[in-house]
Amino acid sequence: MATEHLEMNGVADRNGEAELPLRGPWRRPQGPLNMNHYANKKSAAESMLDVALLMANASQLKAVLEQGPGFSLYVPLITLISISLILQIVVGVMLIFIVKWNLNDESMHYRLNIMENMTTAFVFVIVVVNVFITAFGVQRPVPNA
Repeated sequence: MATEHLEMNGVADRNGEAELPLRGPWRRPQGPLNMNHYANKKSAAESMLDVALLMANASQLKAVLEQGPGFSLYVPLITLISISLILQIVVGVMLIFIVKWNLNDESMHYRLNIMENMTTAFVFVIVVVNVFITAFGVQRPVPNA
């Protein structure tokens, strides 16, 4: 049995046999994994999710504003939705910086690591805030009959 030494960009077969190349549209590109490309795709996916949540929060803010100050949870919901929107904008800006910086430049690794950790923490806070927004409930205003 072959050793269990697997490399990300090297040979990864466990049986010591050569891997058969794929034919047709399923053919894998040759060469090492481009980490910048992977990070960019990951950040783009996070940005798309951030945009979807931003739109949902904007819709919730509109519903709360339409209900007016007479709604019992008006101030807490306005505060929570505002915090969520501000943090989402901050995360979006941070993701832009993360995508723009080169992962191959070792002098940037420390800064990128800090930015990634801060972004993850902000995303966690956004999720918690949105759980509270959902728990308090945002009802659509009842039309006056």
